[in-house]
Amino acid sequence: MIYITGFRLSVQRLRTLQQKKEAQAKATRREIATVLEKGKIETARIKVEALIHEDIHTELLELLELYCELLLARFGLLDQNSREPDIGIKESVCNIIYSAPRTELKELHVLRDILMHKYGRDFSITVMDNRDGCVSERVMRKLDVATPSSELVDAYLHEIAKGYNVNWSPSGVVEADQSVVKDPDFQAETTSAVTDRKESKEGHGAEQDTKPGEPQTEGGLQEAKDGPVQPPPYSSAAKSGSGTSRSSPEVDSDFDALMKRFKDLKKT
Repeated sequence: MIYITGFRLSVQRLRTLQQKKEAQAKATRREIATVLEKGKIETARIKVEALIHEDIHTELLELLELYCELLLARFGLLDQNSREPDIGIKESVCNIIYSAPRTELKELHVLRDILMHKYGRDFSITVMDNRDGCVSERVMRKLDVATPSSELVDAYLHEIAKGYNVNWSPSGVVEADQSVVKDPDFQAETTSAVTDRKESKEGHGAEQDTKPGEPQTEGGLQEAKDGPVQPPPYSSAAKSGSGTSRSSPEVDSDFDALMKRFKDLKKT
């Protein structure tokens, strides 16, 4: 009976603590948005790092709540007279014993002492040393104390700015947009494509329509006197892609491809 009472109290306190931390996190995000709006970026980054650690700790509390509910649901396995927990509850027992000291819940500390007393000193030492990897990797990641990466901090700041309608974005995004607009080579390439397209349209309008079976020369149409029509010779001008030697559909296709590339670069 003491086990059931302890688990129920732990689950209730874990839920209450999660709700409290979520309310605190909401107030912190609002405060970070205000700091961002004032242009104090470094202060906002420091506050975001603390917020990230609190979010990770809240996720740990959620995991511990699930483990307590599992032990409560499988109380029959926990009540067995054994010095080693059943495989169905071993993960929950190990994670509670290992993680409880890292939390501020007294109810969870009491539950940990009960489990350690039940399964003995040797088993408890094995769990605290995490021998054979008995503690879940998810729990180990939540307990890992490390400085958040700059990418994660920027992502938090960006989402907070969007949520509170603050005009701010990570510097990498702004620099990328500017590099697309200010790239001189790309602007020159776009200008050249527009010029080629105009020249091609002017040359195409000056040409006359060609009937089937009649070859076309520079001076216009010419009768086919000496047998079948021969295709015009392949000149170096056509290979180089000058304005009059390329057909209009080809120029349009190249121009459309170039503009598509420009749009794709602006999205990145």
